[in-house]
Amino acid sequence: MEELMKTKIFKVTVERLLLNGGQTLYMVGWSLLIGTIIGMILALILVLCRKGGLVENRPLYMIVSVYINVVRSIPFVILLVTIMPITRAIVGTTIGSTAALVPLVVYISPYLARLMENSLLEIDPGILEAAEAMGATTWQVIRYFLVPETLGSMVLALTTGTIGLLGASAMAGYVGGGGVGDLALTYGYEKMNTPLMILTVVILVVLVQLLQILGNTISGKLRQHK
Repeated sequence: MEELMKTKIFKVTVERLLLNGGQTLYMVGWSLLIGTIIGMILALILVLCRKGGLVENRPLYMIVSVYINVVRSIPFVILLVTIMPITRAIVGTTIGSTAALVPLVVYISPYLARLMENSLLEIDPGILEAAEAMGATTWQVIRYFLVPETLGSMVLALTTGTIGLLGASAMAGYVGGGGVGDLALTYGYEKMNTPLMILTVVILVVLVQLLQILGNTISGKLRQHK
């Protein structure tokens, strides 16, 4: 096993390839989990507090909406550098996969919020009116009507968000975040190792295809069981 780990592929050891691949999965997994939770909260605020919503609150709606628009308008690389003081305050460093989680979460949560908002707005208003007529509380409407009725669309939204997050995690390698991006930059571009750069591109393309197929499959099954 030790010899296998030291085997080189395009001048890079298998151990290094697995390490960087694991870093990418770590960054995407945790930032997607945290970003999904924050994104769902933001999306529910947008849907419930909008004009005519179940808990109409225009000031809160405008604050959240403006925040989402501002963050989404900033390219990830610029956002990555801009919030470095915040990253350092939270994590204690700006280098490494864990430090990259902060900008990744800040980047993906508003992105997911808009996607989830669109999914939640697909629900028939008549269903919500019927729920209100039956005396359902806001939490009950969310739990038993809003989320279950839009699960199929939500999965597609998360799939799109995950693919965007995968690309952002690759850019995190630019500032020492590790992962596939760091592999392509440090061991590929800087060392003029074109075959390795092509390999990283192929890996990312394959991952995106697998994610999209998985998302489409799950979404289709959820829609069939509605």
